[in-house]
Amino acid sequence: MANVTLTINGKEVTVPAGTRVLDAAREAGFFIPTFCHDPENPGYGGCRICVVNIKGARTLMASCVTEATNGMVVETESPDVVEARKTIIELLLANHPADCLTCDKNGDCRLQDYAYRYGIRESGFKGEKHSYPIDNSNPYITRDLNKCILCGRCVRTCAQVQERQVIDFAYRGFQTRVAPAMDTNLAESDCVSCARCVAVCPVGALNYANLAGKGRTYEIAKKQVTCSFCDAGCQFDLNYKGDKVVGVSAKAPGQGRPLCLKGRLGMELRYSDQPLTPMLKKDGEFVEVSWPEALELEDVLSKLKELEK
Repeated sequence: MANVTLTINGKEVTVPAGTRVLDAAREAGFFIPTFCHDPENPGYGGCRICVVNIKGARTLMASCVTEATNGMVVETESPDVVEARKTIIELLLANHPADCLTCDKNGDCRLQDYAYRYGIRESGFKGEKHSYPIDNSNPYITRDLNKCILCGRCVRTCAQVQERQVIDFAYRGFQTRVAPAMDTNLAESDCVSCARCVAVCPVGALNYANLAGKGRTYEIAKKQVTCSFCDAGCQFDLNYKGDKVVGVSAKAPGQGRPLCLKGRLGMELRYSDQPLTPMLKKDGEFVEVSWPEALELEDVLSKLKELEK
């Protein structure tokens, strides 16, 4: 494969042809912020926080969708780039709750991180704010649309799975939001609680209901495990606080591989000291059920018992 050589912040960088400027810069050790960019599902370029200055271009370019070319000269932190990023962050903060002290994503929120990096204490834009009710209808996922920055990562990761596509952008302008069909809550939708959307959300709009209040981000250590309930080999994270597993979270795979609620519940049963009571939807409502009924496979329990030997 042919290579191209470009200059990033005065440093010559050689990368394979077709490499995006974002990836080239990161390989060279330069920071570029992103919200909507997902390495497993690239090519969206909607949030524009990743803009860079490319010599000769008429405007700032989104680095996540711009291919590197021979002789390209790129600046990732020029004054106009920094000003553009600050403006984007201020616009997002203008309609974002300032409850970082009690938010479960505190310490693991890109909006918070970038506001800190660029020294933004408050937004200079004033106006109407959303006041959506928190959707806690789903027993596994809590959805707070007031914190959504419309990056679309949840929409695209859900759409990757064939015959899923549960959520999408609804309405227009200021009223735009991510919602299931007919703007119902998650419990009334076709959501199967796989939590791919939670795994890719860069802010506090989507969270695991069972992990709420279990510990701050800096208190939680994660250990990757592979689900063995089938041959798909889905990846999950065991969330430790001290030496105790307080919950299991999903790792979002690419290439449209679905994640399984049964697998995550099975990981809870296998590793957690106090696993959640499983819930299944019956007649349109979630009800508590036994673990055998939730897993629906007699051999699953036998396999778990074999692992304990």
